[in-house]
Amino acid sequence: MEDDAKREVLTRLAKIEGQVKGISRMIENDRYCVDTLYQISAAQGALERVAKETMRQHLEGCVVDAFKSKNKLDREKKIDELMSMFSKFGK
Repeated sequence: MEDDAKREVLTRLAKIEGQVKGISRMIENDRYCVDTLYQISAAQGALERVAKETMRQHLEGCVVDAFKSKNKLDREKKIDELMSMFSKFGK
């Protein structure tokens, strides 16, 4: 992962960590369920953005490198990996 992207992802993850701790406090303090659910949804959205950026970095780096190489096995491995990844994250 490129350094700029890594810093951005780590910053987002730190914010998500704060969100999750806030959600824990909301539950401990018996906050209104709907408010808690909104915060959970926001954290999930933030995690999805981290996943998309991580996927982008993987595609731009590892996958491009594998397809540029002359090694057919590396390309096939990346294709299998992508198919698995898309089936898991392509909701």
